[in-house]
Amino acid sequence: MSTMDPTAIETHPPASGRTAGKTQAVLLVAGSCMPVLGAVLLAPVLPTLNQVFADTAGVAILVPLVLTLPALFVALFSPLAGYVADRVGRKQLLVFAMFAYALFGTAPLWLDSLGAIAVSRAGVGIAEAAIMTCCTTLITDYYDGPQRNKYLGLQTMVSALAATAFFALGGALGSISWRTPFWLYAVSAVLVVPMIVKLREPAKTQGQPATAAKQPVPWRRIGAPAAVTLFGGIVFYALIVHLPYVMTGLGVTDTGLIGGAAAIASLATAAGAISFRFLARLGTRKLLVGAFGLAAVGLCLVSVATNVPLAILGAVVASAGTGVLLPTLLTWAVNGLEFSQRGRGTGIWTGSLFIGQFLTPIVLGAAAAGLGNLSLALGALGLACAVALLAVVVRGPRLVPVGN
Repeated sequence: MSTMDPTAIETHPPASGRTAGKTQAVLLVAGSCMPVLGAVLLAPVLPTLNQVFADTAGVAILVPLVLTLPALFVALFSPLAGYVADRVGRKQLLVFAMFAYALFGTAPLWLDSLGAIAVSRAGVGIAEAAIMTCCTTLITDYYDGPQRNKYLGLQTMVSALAATAFFALGGALGSISWRTPFWLYAVSAVLVVPMIVKLREPAKTQGQPATAAKQPVPWRRIGAPAAVTLFGGIVFYALIVHLPYVMTGLGVTDTGLIGGAAAIASLATAAGAISFRFLARLGTRKLLVGAFGLAAVGLCLVSVATNVPLAILGAVVASAGTGVLLPTLLTWAVNGLEFSQRGRGTGIWTGSLFIGQFLTPIVLGAAAAGLGNLSLALGALGLACAVALLAVVVRGPRLVPVGN
């Protein structure tokens, strides 16, 4: 690789020799929505769980953990999932993880202990770590150049839209019973069937020496993208988690209006993500500057908003920036990696993103306590984005195009 352009993308078609097409992309993008399902589906039924398990010791801690534990375990186990994907194979691990996801995800349908449910959620997180790592790695294995940019942007876009849909669906199903939303986790057992038929394991040795599988992860290359992604994860999830609280602070009590504001922000994220394929030619540095710039402006607008329209405008601007941010960070992380390193590189990146997700309420909660309120905390995060922008300008990534 030392004689190659560092921005070049190495491609490995499926081992069968068939070219991956739209069917494979649809399956991998759909699989990438499983962690989104785990993150938001149960949010509407958390108050009900508090009532159902009111007599359980530590209920005030255990119920929120039911929602957040998967993200923590995705963060912890994604690097391991990447290692297994490089050594054993992407498809094999993905198929196993999809079945495990269905098993652990539906377990609360028959579990009566809140502690046991929390343990099952840890299993969901481990399965999600493998699913997200394998789906993203296979997208980067199957496609290159503009196609890769297209599908990585589509992955973020669909995930953003799915978050809104799953939140609404979780609320509707939760009105029937607190257990009913857990049936949706069985969708992975259905989705895995066409995955088994249509996905192919990429060739492991195409153009590589036999010792390639033992190549270490190039930390000097992946370290900076992973570190920026951890911060980017906090920025990405800040308004997803806290926009309802901002709306409530402005005097909004209509849940429909709160949900509508969240949906508008999600659409802005989707628009930013889908634009990535057209903006990729600008290069990593310019895209990061633009993404952090939009996030800084949007978060500061939300911070100073004294009315709902201004808060929604700020959320739209920030969300458009974060929609561009995620695929940019991912392509920066994986472009230039050897095929045999790509699973581990993607796993490290995924882990960094989900550490950011897990830390978001902790960081902003601590900032709100220290500064006096949530609005000031979001403003401080906006200023941090401005600092990140300056850091990118001064010492940004050297990769010029994010894809060929």
